[in-house]
Amino acid sequence: MTFQRRQFLLFLGATATTVACGSLGQQGGSASITGSSATAASSSKALGLKFDPVKYPCPLSYQGLPPEQQKSWYRTYEVLDDVVLPEGYTYDVIGAWGDKLGNSRFGYNNDYLSFVPTGPDTGFLTINFEYVSVPTWEQTYPMVMGKSLPSKVLPALEKAGSEGINAFELSDRALKAEFYDFFKETLIDQGIGVIALRRQANGQWVRTYSPQDRRITGISGLEDGNYLQATGPAVSIFRKTNGMGYIDTLNDKIIGTFNNCAGGTSPWGTVFSAEENFQNFVPEGVYADGTSLHPKVKPVQRDEFEGQGNPFGLAGNKYGWMVEVDPANGNDYGTKHTWLGRFRHEAVGIRAEAGKPLVVYSGCDRRGGHVYKFVSTGRVRNPQDKSNSRLLSDGMLYAAKFNGDGTGSWIPLKADTPVNPDLPSEYHGGMIPLPKRDRTQGGFEKIEQDGAIAVFKQKFRTLGDLYHGNTPEEVQGAILIDAHFAANAAGATCTARPEDTMIRPGDGALFIAFTSGSPGGDGGAHKAVFSNSKGESHEHGWIVRLEETSNDPAAMTFRWDNLAMGGEATEGGMGFSNPDNLDFDSMGNLWMVTDMSTSRHNKAVPRGRVDEQRNFISQSNLRGIFGNNSMWYMPLSGEHAGEAYPFALSPMETESCGPFFTEDRRTLFLAIQHPGERYGMRKNMASETREFSMMTTDGQEFMQKRVVPLGSNWPGKGPNDPPKPSVIVIRRIDNQPLV
Repeated sequence: MTFQRRQFLLFLGATATTVACGSLGQQGGSASITGSSATAASSSKALGLKFDPVKYPCPLSYQGLPPEQQKSWYRTYEVLDDVVLPEGYTYDVIGAWGDKLGNSRFGYNNDYLSFVPTGPDTGFLTINFEYVSVPTWEQTYPMVMGKSLPSKVLPALEKAGSEGINAFELSDRALKAEFYDFFKETLIDQGIGVIALRRQANGQWVRTYSPQDRRITGISGLEDGNYLQATGPAVSIFRKTNGMGYIDTLNDKIIGTFNNCAGGTSPWGTVFSAEENFQNFVPEGVYADGTSLHPKVKPVQRDEFEGQGNPFGLAGNKYGWMVEVDPANGNDYGTKHTWLGRFRHEAVGIRAEAGKPLVVYSGCDRRGGHVYKFVSTGRVRNPQDKSNSRLLSDGMLYAAKFNGDGTGSWIPLKADTPVNPDLPSEYHGGMIPLPKRDRTQGGFEKIEQDGAIAVFKQKFRTLGDLYHGNTPEEVQGAILIDAHFAANAAGATCTARPEDTMIRPGDGALFIAFTSGSPGGDGGAHKAVFSNSKGESHEHGWIVRLEETSNDPAAMTFRWDNLAMGGEATEGGMGFSNPDNLDFDSMGNLWMVTDMSTSRHNKAVPRGRVDEQRNFISQSNLRGIFGNNSMWYMPLSGEHAGEAYPFALSPMETESCGPFFTEDRRTLFLAIQHPGERYGMRKNMASETREFSMMTTDGQEFMQKRVVPLGSNWPGKGPNDPPKPSVIVIRRIDNQPLV
């Protein structure tokens, strides 16, 4: 038994038992690329699995191969521009960028998926569309859409350089109109989509094109009147007619939703969509009264199309929320629940138990982001009742305080909460961002000296001293609008990019995917909690379990423990890097997809793992050894509890997102986003051979030659086909449960 597996089993308990849980496609026909890693020791028959794990780029502990055999077997490797599955499995594409969807189109970079059944073989699939990968989107837009983008915008942006253009206040009316039309296209490709599906006798899913099919885009409401709504205290800020900052005059109506990353599905059949990296489109900082910075502080820029909200004068305080949608209601264009806080939402975990308050967990996906919990004032009567949505209109938002001894507590984000920030020296990177001390200015400042914290605490005793309003509701609204920085001020723990927050059905435990422990410009993670065995920051991430005291969802204290650590086997990792979205199948097995940055995919690693200046390669740059992003099967019960098996490999320069199983386990919905994000469309099947310094599971170095395609033609896979983000359905060819 490996060290990793021993720790895993201790985490689960002496005997892991099966838990019951419940969770949920035709364009381009079917496809199946298989990549079995079966050996005498690691075949499905020997392992007792229902599938042979796919061949991963580097050795894994479960294979049980001697070091010399690892070196021989992994000396060469070929990366494929396809979804690689075990033998006996296949996939169907059920929607791709540009396909018709309602009165609009299938958006770009599909992310979270939710299947809400309406019958044994029918239901609604809700799809998040997160962002556009700028160079590849530009390159392929004319091919996919059959038309060109407005011609004056890109030359104007290139001329403006890093200063960008404040399109909202342009005096050149013709150019302003072009900016409006150009960025309408980028924002149409973001948001949410709903499609109706039916499963055929052979297991394939097809679209039925129902009246409920619809898009909720980044500009919904701008021209069609389909504004989004809002609940909770921040609505009092939206309704202001004057304040310290910018007010859009739309009252509580909201134009669109964008940067829709992960999400969650409620027991009552609604879908939650997380607005994540909104700070790239609109100003993140706000004034002390919760009003927005002016759109001009976030001008449009050529690089990654920063400031996409600027041409439309969008108010920044209306973005960064959790959006709830009822897929069955064709007239529902989304509600932003402000009690859940404004931050870079990644996902949501919902705990609804009869007779108890409704609890909603969410993570802020930034370096130094927090884990949050909302607890409703009212109580759940029936977890399946759609009236539970109303419980989100009143309650309290808490941020987690993690302690190094495996305990923790919840800090309320309210006016009388004491200001008590952690010290910058306690964090990897040595910095913590706090609301600006000059409260006449909007935004935040980066604090790097421990002494500045004492000064901050002397000036501001409570959160109510930091945030202003004419009523208690307005003060609470301002705190929620600035939730991340308010939580920093209150002393909540800055963590390691908490991406997914998933409730394990059956016992209420919260599983959290902390994607990366490296510090960055936004901050870093707490050293006492998020460090490796050497006390250093850890890039490859963790999966953590959090259990509330007495299993009470409204408890104010909890315990936490580490389930799995990313990284190479030789360093105690389980073989993957950067865990992201999680899902449980109905047998209680955990499934996970990875989120390595595209720039690191298959990045060569020189012999000795040192650069030309003889400096050691950073953990971030070592991620090239892990190849493409991947999907993993992690049984939590039975003889294989504590192991992680690679189930699927993603196409070139992609991320697999939003895994969602049907209750019968015959279907796995999966989103494949940003194919060709680095090199764009693969031209004439181009590839190159790269060399990698690899390690056996006992730490012996050997070199691998790897063939790497340059760019992508997925999902069409023909020479020079444009890469298109798409949603697929994975199934067994024999139509049996996947596992």
